[in-house]
Amino acid sequence: MKVQLHYIFFFSFFIISSSLFAQQSQVLPKVNPEEAGMSSSRLAYIDSISITAIEDQQVPGLVALVARNGKIVYHKAFGTANAKGDQLDFNSIFRIASQTKAITSTAVMMLWERGKFQLDDPISKYIPEFKNEQVLDSLLPDGSYTTKPATRPITIRHLLTHTSGLGYGEIDGDPRFKKIYRDAGVTDLFTTKAIRIEESVKKLAKLPLHHNPGEHFTYSEGLDVLGYFVQIISGKQLDEFFKTEIFEPLKMQNTYFYLPKGKRDELVSVQTKNEDKWVDFPTTFYDPDYPKKGEMTFFSGGAGLSSTPIDYAQFLQMYLNKGTLNGHRLLSRTTIDFMLSNQIGDIWKSRGAYHGLAFSVVDDLSAAKGGKGSPRTFEWGGYFNTQYFADPEENLIGIIMKQTQKVSGDETSWKFRNIVFSSIDD
Repeated sequence: MKVQLHYIFFFSFFIISSSLFAQQSQVLPKVNPEEAGMSSSRLAYIDSISITAIEDQQVPGLVALVARNGKIVYHKAFGTANAKGDQLDFNSIFRIASQTKAITSTAVMMLWERGKFQLDDPISKYIPEFKNEQVLDSLLPDGSYTTKPATRPITIRHLLTHTSGLGYGEIDGDPRFKKIYRDAGVTDLFTTKAIRIEESVKKLAKLPLHHNPGEHFTYSEGLDVLGYFVQIISGKQLDEFFKTEIFEPLKMQNTYFYLPKGKRDELVSVQTKNEDKWVDFPTTFYDPDYPKKGEMTFFSGGAGLSSTPIDYAQFLQMYLNKGTLNGHRLLSRTTIDFMLSNQIGDIWKSRGAYHGLAFSVVDDLSAAKGGKGSPRTFEWGGYFNTQYFADPEENLIGIIMKQTQKVSGDETSWKFRNIVFSSIDD
């Protein structure tokens, strides 16, 4: 009975939100699922898992979106946007953190198509501070360290594929690099301070690497480096390049590094649990309110954007359309094809995926095991618990956005993905 009452409440809320949603300008139309070869009754299982997850306190709320053949077949909001209990709606804005990486990679490849550089150029050709890279040998008790010369320079391709050897500071898996980055004053992820990305990148360039470039996959601040690189090559600030070259053509009307005043109330709070009660996440090494306060000068190409499911769906649909959307071509079909090809060789061997130039991509092995989509389905997620996938063979997109930190037991992402793929009905 409890679930039924929740469902009645949410269903009424959806009808109101649908009316508001329909009034907004968007590229992807909303249709009945059957018109796009999807099952309404099967997609309704997303309602059930979402309501259950909220009742079980796995998450305080979420927004889920499914699109097929360029049409939205499911877009619903569940639960609360903050510890005060305000309701989420379709157009709530989420910090998408590492989902920024694919947008920065897209900007890099747009400039590559214009003949501005080659992918295997050393990054030091454009950012001289990266000359003579060193690999960490040992960290000494006094905080100093010894190094050895890297066997090859970091290239733009290495940065796009997280094989550069750079680390990720506070979220690095190696505590030595956490200390080295902290001591050097590298800014990780986000900041409200008056810092610009070039300042942090130039500090980063002087620090040792995890390993020789190209040898291993190490999740890194490489896309922050490339955000600064885009500024150098284009002559524009990263936020301006994104706005004019990507967001405006794709009608991504709610995607920003820093929210304008009129949008700030739409930002979902980052929440965590305290004695089984949802509370807004406190300030730690970053202030969770960075998208709407502070100096607003740090354009992180690896983690800085906030967005909505509909905006991000339009970005992903451009990829499924082989580089075009809304009458605008951002990338060539041929470029999309090799961006979704294996760029890291056997580094992820037997993992069921490989890394292209913007995404993790499902391989034949993983596709055959089920639940992941067709081969070449591409995917990623974000630090605050957002996830997406897009299947080129089925022309299918799934996006689920939440905003939590330091919370375990959330099963909505894998359940959502299973339901989406099992809802294909054509």
